[in-house]
Amino acid sequence: MLELALLEHEVFYCLFLDNQHRVLKAECCFQGTIDGANIYPREVVKRALQINAKALILAHNHPSGLAEPSEADRAITRRLIDALGLVDMRVLDHFIIGGAECFSFAEQGLL
Repeated sequence: MLELALLEHEVFYCLFLDNQHRVLKAECCFQGTIDGANIYPREVVKRALQINAKALILAHNHPSGLAEPSEADRAITRRLIDALGLVDMRVLDHFIIGGAECFSFAEQGLL
C-alpha cells in the first residue's frame, strides 16, 4: 500500500500465489498514466502460467486519491477472473489504493 499510494501514475500489480496461497512472486505487470492503465488479461494469464501460480491477488492505485472502483475497474476485474478461471486459477482479491484508503473487492462482495 505504501509503495502504490504516492505514485503519480497508475500501476497494476499481481501477486502470484501457490496452491497454499503463499506468494511466489509479486510484480508490476502494467504501468499507465495519471488516470489509467491498459490491462491485458492474456498477458496476466501468460505470466501466471510461467510462474505456475494457482491464485492471484490484484492491486492497482488511483493517483487521484480516491479508492472507489470505476466501471472500468469492475469490468477488468471480471475479465481477469473469467480468463484466469479458464486455466483453473482464482482471483482472491483486487485492491485499489487511493492515498491512505484501500478498497477490497473481496470485502465488498464483488468477486
